[in-house]
Amino acid sequence: MFRLDELREACAEVASRARFVKIAEDRLGELALELGGRTPDPDLFDPAHHQLGSPEETLAYVITLDAINFGSGWFPHLAKRPGCSGYLSLAQALREHFEVHGPLQPSVLRGISARECAALLGQSLTPPIDTLMGHFARAWQQLGDWLLSRFQGDFSAFVAEANSQVERMISLLAEMPMYRDEALYDGFQVPFYKRGQITCSDLSLAFERQGPGHFDDLDRLTLFADNLVPHVLRFEGVLRYDPALLQRIEAGALIESGSAEEVEIRAVALHAVESMVSRLHDEAFRSNVFTLTAQQLDTVLWNRGQSPQIKAQPRHRTRSLFY
Repeated sequence: MFRLDELREACAEVASRARFVKIAEDRLGELALELGGRTPDPDLFDPAHHQLGSPEETLAYVITLDAINFGSGWFPHLAKRPGCSGYLSLAQALREHFEVHGPLQPSVLRGISARECAALLGQSLTPPIDTLMGHFARAWQQLGDWLLSRFQGDFSAFVAEANSQVERMISLLAEMPMYRDEALYDGFQVPFYKRGQITCSDLSLAFERQGPGHFDDLDRLTLFADNLVPHVLRFEGVLRYDPALLQRIEAGALIESGSAEEVEIRAVALHAVESMVSRLHDEAFRSNVFTLTAQQLDTVLWNRGQSPQIKAQPRHRTRSLFY
């Protein structure tokens, strides 16, 4: 079974070897204390964190949405809703489909086409979005086939099999190829499992840590390594990028999936958040700060990333199947 400590150790090793992304330790400590000086804000943005009509519908929605919770490298070309990011545009479209038509059944997911994905999500099939819709169709096909073959098409049976353990749920999801979020860096494997982890987190938030959202080991989750939270950490001065890498990002150039630069952005950001968690834990014994888990810090930083000031600056873009 997958262990989150393996992820932490691998990302710490990447941070120790990193050539393109460095941590500004002084600024890391300052931001940790700033964020730990108040109770974490509730998540006001993500539709995945709010109940649908019934628990069964909410469960199906979260799992179905997180199956396509990737594609940020294509998002500059996505048809977005007013005031919404690419992810939020897709999340709202899927939520509205659930509200009007009910959940997408696994038998439907198993046979869905790229054209049907595009229609449901309010997108075109023009390049390069046609490629993303093809990936979304494949992700939903894998989800539908997996649910039918492993759990008789029952979302609740999958949750029961996880037995309230995030590592077990992540391992189960990784039975689907498009959840195997790993990279090779300097000869060793670096696991991230962003979508597996965020499924656990979204269920916890949607169900207020009860029922399908109850996990005994929720505090074991790490940062969900995407392209927004590292961008927020860079904006806040915690991460410092190699000048040539930063120039490429600001020019809108794609950063290759699995490249050393891309792995470092994700891994060093994850390690930075782990360091912030450790700093807050140590400081809580000496001053009036709250200890925060990596999951809570991820939510706080992701919400901060919705600000127009941060969104106005280019972040790294990678055409990845994992975020």
